[in-house]
Amino acid sequence: MAQNVYDFTVKDRRGNDVSLAEYKGKVLLIVNTATRCGFTPQYEELEALYKNYKDKGLEILDFPCNQFGEQAPGTEEEIHQFCTLNFGTEFPQFKKIEVNGENESPLFAYLKAQKGFKGFDLDHKIGALLNDMLLKADPDYASKPDIKWNFTKFLIDREGNVVERYEPTTDIKIIEEAIRQLL
Repeated sequence: MAQNVYDFTVKDRRGNDVSLAEYKGKVLLIVNTATRCGFTPQYEELEALYKNYKDKGLEILDFPCNQFGEQAPGTEEEIHQFCTLNFGTEFPQFKKIEVNGENESPLFAYLKAQKGFKGFDLDHKIGALLNDMLLKADPDYASKPDIKWNFTKFLIDREGNVVERYEPTTDIKIIEEAIRQLL
């Protein structure tokens, strides 16, 4: 049974094993991403966070996921090129994964078990749309810890503990403040 995120090994975008223990002592923001999503412009906000705080100990770990509306098509290399060309991303990008279901990443199963879904910001223009869409598909969706959409973020402290989960509708300023406190 995992004690913290350092107990997991994931695959980088080229398929090499990466132990998350390599990030011991850093504050981590772990994100499931997609390149063709209404939230894709968040790559710009994430890169700004990375540039501002990487020298203070922040790492952003990007896990592309094609489970939500098939909005992360393409190979890992195509996704990487899209992100670097369009948003100048420099933070580590990993192999495309599944975050829910029978083939879900063990890391994301752990993250969801630590911090479940707390709801979308319904004042966000996409938040109400997502809520309505998911309610129609499953009236009990909000009670389940599954990842609901692209750009769900997990904040990890310097000891590898999951501190918070942020849905894609959470304002980046709220996340930045929490990061600053941990740094």
